Amino acid sequence: MAGIGVKLNKIYGKNTLTTNLVGMGYSTVITIAPMVLVIASIMVMQLMLEISKTGYAQRELFACTVLYIFIFSLLTASPFNSVLSRYMSDVIYEETYDDILPCFYVGLVMNITVSCMAGIPFCVREYIVAGNVPLHFVFAGYCGYIGLVLVFYGMLYLSICKDYKKISFFFLLGMALAVLMSYVFVALFHFEKTFAVLSALDIGFLLIASLEIAVIRSYFRENSGEYKRVLHYFRKYWKLVVTNFIYTLGLYIHNFVFWTTDLRMVVANTFVSVTSYDMATYLAMFTSITTSVIFISRVEMHFHERYKAYSEAVIGGREMDIELAKSRMFRQLAEELMNLVRIQFIVSVILFFVCTLLLPRFGFGGMVLKIYPCLAAGYFILFILYAAIIFLYYFNDLNGALLTAVVFCAATGVSAVAAANLSEIWYGAGVLAGAFLGWCVAYHRLGWLEAHLDEHVFCQGSLLEPAYGKKPDTKVFDRRLLEKKKPVHE
Repeated sequence: MAGIGVKLNKIYGKNTLTTNLVGMGYSTVITIAPMVLVIASIMVMQLMLEISKTGYAQRELFACTVLYIFIFSLLTASPFNSVLSRYMSDVIYEETYDDILPCFYVGLVMNITVSCMAGIPFCVREYIVAGNVPLHFVFAGYCGYIGLVLVFYGMLYLSICKDYKKISFFFLLGMALAVLMSYVFVALFHFEKTFAVLSALDIGFLLIASLEIAVIRSYFRENSGEYKRVLHYFRKYWKLVVTNFIYTLGLYIHNFVFWTTDLRMVVANTFVSVTSYDMATYLAMFTSITTSVIFISRVEMHFHERYKAYSEAVIGGREMDIELAKSRMFRQLAEELMNLVRIQFIVSVILFFVCTLLLPRFGFGGMVLKIYPCLAAGYFILFILYAAIIFLYYFNDLNGALLTAVVFCAATGVSAVAAANLSEIWYGAGVLAGAFLGWCVAYHRLGWLEAHLDEHVFCQGSLLEPAYGKKPDTKVFDRRLLEKKKPVHE
């Protein structure tokens, strides 16, 4: 996360209202523009093709297919992203760039294999059990799922290379092509409308993934063949695999809990969802999504410099310099967390009132607005929790990050089961309780790191080179043997 700060410092350095707006716009483009473009393109296609006039069952099948594509592509990609990101960062630091292609190929094979193994049984069930879902529709949904997996995988490498603007540009091209192809499929080839939109999304995702892979291959042309080293990283940093997967699972586990209640709607005997709760979740996530923009902006501009100064002091500084740099770094960390809470609270309150005033005019009322407030509060804490996990990653505290993710996911799941038996306004209490408990663990762990950072930094590793064999004798010195060897003087 060291690439955005330089650009933001140049923008905000002029300290004018215009530059502040430009800086916020730039931060938004490089963080949440892909998600906004996908949502906007789907809405445009639905309005342009008048999807609302199609049958209810077909609309719900399309909506559930798109929902499952996004949720499960994120879940199947989550175990690999953190370890591959760690490997890439180490390779770039060591300047052994020919090791990047082995990482890319190994990660691609593992990601696609796991995703296919998870997706094929589901699609077979959808076609056989449902009976009335056409094979071409099932296949289009599966292609969209695999295409999005490839898109997320390519985004990982471009993000590490700091090509955020290219990511947004590729999404713009892909979604523009999707909108155009959806119209062509309906107007020229007379596709069924929901199938046309799903097929157009497949083409858009394929274009984005192809452009991402092409750029990655243009950056890294040499291949060292060190495939075993990549696999060794998965064994060495298995906690990163578990942490990222459990945290991502925690984002959706409350939805899965409500999918098992009497509120659920089953589509084609395969897809399960709770429309009102899922819509309220989306609105709550959108309310607090600006946390990502604020966090990246401020961390890149302020905390990263203090972290860099501390790292340089550890390498060759005096004890006084190390202590001073550590004190400044943790003071900056506390300030960033507090500023993040203050700014996001203001933004969330404004967006909350905007949603409650405008959503009823667009048909989103009733149970959705009853569920939304508690979920919005939960996601407010959840995104602050994610910022704390990122800080734990900064200090290589894998135990703390894993403990935080486990507490968050488990507490969210258990609390969601209890919340499902309460009234509608408390349905979001599961996310609220889980995020709060996870935040408490992360905050306590950051405090522990501040108190024990010297041991965490200087007492890692071993003085002896690790090797297999017989354990050396624990006795390293015998004074009596030394005395026997002393010469006798007459």
